Amino acid sequence: MTTPPKKATPVAKSTAPKRFVFLLLDRFTMLSFASAIEPLRIANRVIGAPAYSWVLAGEGDGVVTCSNGASFALDFGLGEVERDDTILVCGGIDVQKATTKGILAWLRREARRGIAIGGLCTGAYALAKAGLLDGKRATIHWENQDGFLEEFEKVRLTKSIFVIDGNRMSTAGGTASLDMMLKVIAADLGEDVANTVADQLIYSTIRTDQDTQRLSIPTRIGVRHPKLSQVIQMMEAAIEEPISPADLADDVGMSTRQLERLFRRYLNRSPKRYYMELRLSKARNLLMQTDMSVINVALACGFASPSHFSKCYRAHYSTTPYRERGTQGAPSLRLSI
Repeated sequence: MTTPPKKATPVAKSTAPKRFVFLLLDRFTMLSFASAIEPLRIANRVIGAPAYSWVLAGEGDGVVTCSNGASFALDFGLGEVERDDTILVCGGIDVQKATTKGILAWLRREARRGIAIGGLCTGAYALAKAGLLDGKRATIHWENQDGFLEEFEKVRLTKSIFVIDGNRMSTAGGTASLDMMLKVIAADLGEDVANTVADQLIYSTIRTDQDTQRLSIPTRIGVRHPKLSQVIQMMEAAIEEPISPADLADDVGMSTRQLERLFRRYLNRSPKRYYMELRLSKARNLLMQTDMSVINVALACGFASPSHFSKCYRAHYSTTPYRERGTQGAPSLRLSI
C-alpha cells in the first residue's frame, strides 16, 4: 500500500486554478507532453488543493495522435481561451506540416489578447512561424537548431534546456519540460512544493535555464582529454569557415603530428576526417529541415563548390544531397527522440 506524499506548507494562491491549454499538434512527442502535465497533477496532490487545471486542444474537435501512435481525445478545438490561461504548444515530428494556417492564425489571435504561450519540444517552431518569438530568447531540440537558425533570424536562439522570456516559453524536448514546469510551480507555490513534486517524480537533479541541452564533449566521445575536447569544440564552432589542422594544433599548443596521433588514438580517424563528418552532419540537417538550395547548404558547411560537396556527401552517406532531399519530400523538423 502506497502512502500519500507529505503535504508541503500551504501557499497562498488564487481561488480559481491556473489553467494550461495544451495544444497538441499532429505527431507530437508524448515524453515532452507528459513531462509538462504530470508535475501539475502532482502539485495539486502535494498541496491538497486544485492549484492547476488543464485541457487538451487541437485543430478540430476529435482526436490527435502522437509520434508513438497513442491517441488523445481533445476537449475543444481552436476556440477562444480564457485570459488567464497559458497555452503550451506540444510539437514533435514533421512540425512544419503540423503547423497549419489555422493554428498560426489562432496563436496570433491569442497572443494579441496577451495570453502567455509556450512551445514544448519542436513547438517553438510554431511560435516562431507565427512571429511570436521575434526578439525573444528561445530554445528548441539541438537536432533542429541548424534549420531553425536559418529560418528565424529574429529569434535569439539558445542551447538552454528551457527558456522563459516574459510571457513566452520554450523547451528543448524530452524531460526539459519537467524542469520548466518545476520552475513555474516554484514561482507559483514555492520552492518546497516544487522540490516535493520532484521527489515524487524520483527526479533528483532539477536543472535550470542555465543548463545546456547536450552532453559535454568528453561524455559524448567517451574520452576525457582536455586538448582533444578543446579542438572538437573549436571545430563545432567553425563549420562555415573550417580551421586548418595546423592552426587547430597550434591553438592548443601541439604539433600537427601530435594532433593526428591524438585523434587516431582516441577516435580512430584523422582530425580532417572528423571535421568533415561534423560538417556533413550539419549539411544533412539543413537539407532535411530547410528549403535552402544545395549550393547554400554547401557554403554554410564550408564547401567551396557544390561538386565537391556532392562528392563528399555521397562518399559518406551513399547518396547525393539532391537525392537526400528528394527522398525526404518537403523539408521538415525531425526529432530524434
